[in-house]
Amino acid sequence: MAQADTAARGAGTPPPTFDSLDPRTGEVVGTYPVHDAAEVAAAVQRARPAAQWWAELDFGERRTRLAAFRRLLVRRLDELAGVISSETGKPFDDARIEMVLVIDHLEWAARNAAKVLGRRRVSPGLLMSNHAASLTHRPFGVVGVVGPWNFPAHTPMGSISYALAAGNAVVFKPSELTPGIAVALAGALAEAVPEQPLLQVVTGFGATGEELCRAGADKIAFTGSTGTAKRVMATCAESLTPVLIECGGKDVLIVDEDANLDAAADAAVWGGMWNAGQTCVGVERVYVLDSVAQPFLDRLKARAAKVRVGADPSANYGPMTLPAQADLVRDHVTDALARGARPVVGGPDSIRPPLVEPIVLADVPEDCDAITKETFGPMLTVNRVRDRDEVVRLANATAYGLSAAVFSKARGEQIAARLRCGMVSINGVLAFAAVPALPFGGVGDSGFGRIHGADGLREFARSQAVTRMRFPPPLPIMSFRRTRMSMAALLAAVRVWHRLR
Repeated sequence: MAQADTAARGAGTPPPTFDSLDPRTGEVVGTYPVHDAAEVAAAVQRARPAAQWWAELDFGERRTRLAAFRRLLVRRLDELAGVISSETGKPFDDARIEMVLVIDHLEWAARNAAKVLGRRRVSPGLLMSNHAASLTHRPFGVVGVVGPWNFPAHTPMGSISYALAAGNAVVFKPSELTPGIAVALAGALAEAVPEQPLLQVVTGFGATGEELCRAGADKIAFTGSTGTAKRVMATCAESLTPVLIECGGKDVLIVDEDANLDAAADAAVWGGMWNAGQTCVGVERVYVLDSVAQPFLDRLKARAAKVRVGADPSANYGPMTLPAQADLVRDHVTDALARGARPVVGGPDSIRPPLVEPIVLADVPEDCDAITKETFGPMLTVNRVRDRDEVVRLANATAYGLSAAVFSKARGEQIAARLRCGMVSINGVLAFAAVPALPFGGVGDSGFGRIHGADGLREFARSQAVTRMRFPPPLPIMSFRRTRMSMAALLAAVRVWHRLR
């Protein structure tokens, strides 16, 4: 297939290109090549010696080089945030927050890799007491990362930083909407660590990502829709390439009867509207105990009505990065209203592509698309519930299972323990994503595997068990020299040992 792509284009013919556009203005902010199968395969092959060189360095040497990369990102924070803002349309300060998260996670991964992945001794047990046993972690080699457009630096770097800290080289395929920040990040690492191409970028559309899955990488980390994730898994299954899958969610915010209603309303607006609602862990569904529902709705309405949308720097959030997403929001709103939902803030007239103003709907039927499908826009559904058993049942009644938020003074931990999801914030929202030591990931249609934290480091390394004989065994048990007497002695020792423990 790689040869066919190259032959079809002709030797020496430049590759086709595509433009990255500013969704606020439609202006071209960059032009990038559409890499074909041969070019993707070549990037993976270039990464092989880079991965070997990088893996042969010790943890301290890798940490020193990643620290140089981190310091360079700090110096260029505003420049990189400007690229993110121009490609996504998000406010400049939101882009800067994204870069702060990138830097924090990179620092944590580099600093903790040795502790998490370094060699450690384990007990050999009674049967193998004449051996020393240890566990080590080895890097996979070359990791392919397929990233999204909504957080085009923080989300893929949640894989890239941890993969690098674990000793791998990376080939990164960004969204076709946000290639510029990927190229800028790779350029910064090449400047900080010039010896080998540790991070390469291949650009293009879905076909380029598919070719990365077929190019011989040792693991693929994918972030995107559940439907695309299934196709990625099917492609990787052809070569038994392991995958890490991070998909969307239909995340819930629960308001208990003893909750701080002002804090809960503020968190719901921020969690649902930030980044124009284009957040996999953003709040989409709100369930509030009936006894406090009306005062909560009053507070929510007042706060949502003050949110400013636009392309100017003073706006709270900007346009939809993916223009077609506005149509999906419209579909969810009109379907819900047609089936009896009540508009609290906004409605169909709030959707003026590429802008979508805040929308809050109450009393939404539970089988509406606005409840069952990911909206990925600045829209909240708010439904009343009788008690905490009902709120848990409804919160879990989804194929997704990414994250949740619970507002309760006395029962936050109890409610959180009953939720089927990978992450929960109590009396806050989205806090887990900003804590580098915590793993990030979901269950069900939200995917599997974890980025961030110690689990994220282990995700990009394979465990290796090692035993070393310290002295010959006193009894020849694991040998054809085994006798009845040696077995009797072993069984007697086992019975005494386990009776005393």
